[in-house]
Amino acid sequence: MQRPKTILHIEDNPENRVLVRRLLMSVSYQVIEAVNAFEAITCLRKFSPDLILMDINIPDVDGYTLTAKLKSVPGVKNIPIIAITANAMRGDRERTMRAGCDGYIEKPIDIDNFLLQVDHFLGIKQY
Repeated sequence: MQRPKTILHIEDNPENRVLVRRLLMSVSYQVIEAVNAFEAITCLRKFSPDLILMDINIPDVDGYTLTAKLKSVPGVKNIPIIAITANAMRGDRERTMRAGCDGYIEKPIDIDNFLLQVDHFLGIKQY
């Protein structure tokens, strides 16, 4: 039996954390949460997530900078990082990809499609 996938969710907004946690845990994903870059780095030292969901507008270091930093770390660079952001202006998706994100999910989260998107980024096929 395959172990449940572990997802690191980096998000400073408590309501967004609760929503994402409930959605992910409803299908047995293990969720680790961080509210800023320092906590995210601490979590990465303790856990080995299969996927990182990155809010772009976090305090202390923005998600673009944190993503670029994480993608330069040998043990972390192969973990997919998906931006979850309300930054939906022209060019924002491209900016997240240039920073090193492997995907992009717009806020507000579409709860009907969110889990399908996460499964896609984890390489889980839907039948």
